[in-house]
Amino acid sequence: MSTLFRTIEFLSLSLWLGSDVFLSFVVAPGAFGILASRDQAGAMVGYSLTRMHLGGIALGMVFLLVRLARTRTFASFTTPAALCVVLMIVLTAISQYTVSAKMAALRGQMGSIQATAADSPLLAEFSKLHSISVSLESGVLLAGFAAMYFMVRELAATH
Repeated sequence: MSTLFRTIEFLSLSLWLGSDVFLSFVVAPGAFGILASRDQAGAMVGYSLTRMHLGGIALGMVFLLVRLARTRTFASFTTPAALCVVLMIVLTAISQYTVSAKMAALRGQMGSIQATAADSPLLAEFSKLHSISVSLESGVLLAGFAAMYFMVRELAATH
């Protein structure tokens, strides 16, 4: 049973990291490169980002619950791998429920980002939030890579 649980831990983290990499390096650049307008591309990336965030939070919870079931101790939440996953969940929740929500509200106020004047304070705020969003996503990726490293290290130490 321990092997199954450890496999689910690796799988949940891998799916989350894979979706983040795919969205960041394939979906977003592709949408902005192919779709007719930046507004359409932004809507598609926003839609995808929301789904990825919700999926990531769910996968992080699965990771933590399975880790608890495998180790049968809450001390397993204080391991470097688990702390990295907790950090990923927190950063993702901040991104989704504060930054992305504010960006969506600004998008609604502007109507069209593409047609908004370059000196608009709304566009300036949107750009600032976009930068914060990218930083949060980068933090999630880095924490995820660190979590994967720590999980491999844990596995090697047990053998």
